[in-house]
Amino acid sequence: MNNKDLFEREKNSFLHTYKRTPIEIKKGEGVYLIDKNNNRYLDFMSGLGVNALGHNHPKVIEAVTNQINKFSHISNYFITDVQTSFAKKLLEFSDMDKLFLANSGTEAIEGTIKLIRMKFGSDKKIFSLTNSFHGRTYGSLSLTAREKHRKGFEPLLPNIGQINFDDINDLESKIDENTAAVFLEFLQGEGGVQPVSKEFVSRLFSLKEKFNFLVIADEIQSGVGRTGKNFAFQHYNVKPDIVVVAKAIGGGLPLGSFMVKDNLKDVLEFGKHGTTFGGNPVACAAGIAVFDFINENKIVQKVEKLGDYFFDELNKFRLKYTEFISKIRGKGFMIGIEMKMCEDKIVEQFRDKKILVNLTAENVIRLLPPLITEQKHLDIFLNQFDKILTNLTK
Repeated sequence: MNNKDLFEREKNSFLHTYKRTPIEIKKGEGVYLIDKNNNRYLDFMSGLGVNALGHNHPKVIEAVTNQINKFSHISNYFITDVQTSFAKKLLEFSDMDKLFLANSGTEAIEGTIKLIRMKFGSDKKIFSLTNSFHGRTYGSLSLTAREKHRKGFEPLLPNIGQINFDDINDLESKIDENTAAVFLEFLQGEGGVQPVSKEFVSRLFSLKEKFNFLVIADEIQSGVGRTGKNFAFQHYNVKPDIVVVAKAIGGGLPLGSFMVKDNLKDVLEFGKHGTTFGGNPVACAAGIAVFDFINENKIVQKVEKLGDYFFDELNKFRLKYTEFISKIRGKGFMIGIEMKMCEDKIVEQFRDKKILVNLTAENVIRLLPPLITEQKHLDIFLNQFDKILTNLTK
């Protein structure tokens, strides 16, 4: 079957909610995706941050195979060793106390909103930051402060508002005794790989001490070592009340979680929240393999070191190609290159050179390489980026 047939079948079968990349992928190997013509693409998207260990990782395959040969699903009315073992590893990795396992980041955000409403009632206000992204279901969309996602779906949940990103004056004007919680991505992903300032975070936590609201860290994209620390909030030396994770924790399978400190462990009583597939045994087995590999191979420390190298090299390009590059932002293997022009063309030229990247916030080239990426792969990217920009200046 040719590529044209595949895309014609997609057109005839699916709601057109995605702008598809015109490549037919047949398999993955490590940091590469391979198309039907055996072209190898260096994957600096990693499934939008999902494939922490790249593609077709032997440890994940072994864990999934062993588990699926036992059982692929049973109800959460039963306790399973694979689920409790995964929970222990995730809690140790995050230094949190209790968790709920879901299928995705969006679902974990929804559960967190329910916990907050259960604790504080519906009259107190929940805030997120402008330009944030927390998901597309109604609760998470109410937090997602991006007009292109919200438009046409109003009215959204009541008593959810937005604080201007990194604006301390706006923070101080909106937070008071009627505040229940503040959600934030310490490093915004969809918003253009934007880090919130240490000054803003410091003021947020001082207001938390005064008004006793909750701070929720959305680490769905930035967690599990991607920024060179276990979680992005650790760059700020603070401890959130709730941490929401997904994407990388399942080794490529659907898995999400919200984790709480002990003082919140009894807010959701029996029957107040649940899921059919959340904490699926096969996904948990894959997750165990991910955390074991990360811990045993000191992956977070490697990401920190290589991320610093990558960031420094990209900043040299910013100085060399001032007409194209505005800013380099991010940490570890979560980097955004803000472009002044030609961003769509550059993404296409990367694809022509067998490197996969994507755009976010309209003009930011987002780089999310697998955590197993080596310096040689970063150098391939840098070499091709240099060639692309050089050719565009001619």
